[in-house]
Amino acid sequence: MATTADFRNGLVIEMDGQLMTIIYFQHVKPGKGGAFVRTKLKNVLSGAVLEKTFRAGEKVTDVRLERRPVSYSYTDGHLYHFMDQDTFEMIPLSGEIIGEDQLQYLKENMECEGLVHEGSVLSVELPFFVELEVTETDPGLKGDTAQGGTKPAKLETGAVIQVPLFVEIGDVVKVDRREDKYLTRVTG
Repeated sequence: MATTADFRNGLVIEMDGQLMTIIYFQHVKPGKGGAFVRTKLKNVLSGAVLEKTFRAGEKVTDVRLERRPVSYSYTDGHLYHFMDQDTFEMIPLSGEIIGEDQLQYLKENMECEGLVHEGSVLSVELPFFVELEVTETDPGLKGDTAQGGTKPAKLETGAVIQVPLFVEIGDVVKVDRREDKYLTRVTG
């Protein structure tokens, strides 16, 4: 058990049978009445964010989540299958659990991190930086430079990002998947 004094960003608590991560908290001591803690909580499974206020000193159930290396194997059309690197067990997860923002960068054999609670993998997190091949983009013109501007490029996973004009089909680019942002060209 933990109290509101133990709150910190990233702490996972159990609330109404759901696992919630604290993404923001603020201790408030009004001039009149009792102190309280205002929080923003994110559901570990669905990603939904909600605001909740706790009385100061209120007890909550804190949960320990383990991180375990997993690698993406394949999809059968409905589920995405990951292999636990420690046990070699296959873990099927739905697209809703993984999240649309991550699915657009998911590639076979990609090393990911699984969030484990009580022996079962709840969700996966892709690396922040991924290297993917450009499969479609307009040709760059002679003399185009890095400062010249950007153009859309489709990556091997289907994601579309803005890249500099000198990037061509077949180039491998490094992308920050959290911001859908081109970082650098790896090969070319």
